[in-house]
Amino acid sequence: MKVLSTKENLQILYEDNHIVVVNKRVGDIVQGDKTGDKPLSDVVKEYIKDKYNKPGEVFLGVVHRLDRPTTGIVAFARTSKALTRMNELFKNRETQKTYWALVKKRPEKDSDTLTHYLKRNEKTNTSKAHIKEVPESKVASLDYKIIKQLDNYTALEIDLHTGRHHQIRAQLSAIGSPIKGDLKYGAERSNPDGGISLHARKLVFTHPVSKVVINITAPVPDDSVWKSV
Repeated sequence: MKVLSTKENLQILYEDNHIVVVNKRVGDIVQGDKTGDKPLSDVVKEYIKDKYNKPGEVFLGVVHRLDRPTTGIVAFARTSKALTRMNELFKNRETQKTYWALVKKRPEKDSDTLTHYLKRNEKTNTSKAHIKEVPESKVASLDYKIIKQLDNYTALEIDLHTGRHHQIRAQLSAIGSPIKGDLKYGAERSNPDGGISLHARKLVFTHPVSKVVINITAPVPDDSVWKSV
């Protein structure tokens, strides 16, 4: 059963006057889009307004996004100054992002660096990973390593070198190891909650104001397969 985030059940991982970091649930949409569904950014605004009795409109800046069916760390900025600096950190790749993924088919190598050329298809909202460069493609690179072999799945830890559209999903699919539940990229069946087993596990960055290194880890979803990792 899918439970979306509300101001009452929001999973706050870190919070101060400048930033707020939450653990996104399956189905939460980070920023408003054409679906018209209530975005996570609005939920966080409501939470801040309630908690701090703020009159008027609450400022909240979206720093980065996660795909709707995925879970894990999403950071928001609470001031325009923090937003500008956080945007720079993400744009200049001065953040360290680590993901966990569950795949049905174990990759041939226990660890590897994958490099592909990703071409996005706007119509189907997918990206295809090519071995060689094709027109309008962008280079995509990641490191993965196996962290645990489960009964039916393999748990991978992934570090991104680039931030492309559906990068992890497309690259793992290209090596024959699509993510559990990811029908769009070759999984055999969907997950009961309609999500995919890709979790933004860890985020390390320098605080936009205090300059202290912030290291955040997001608990995995409350699901029997994830819990066994």
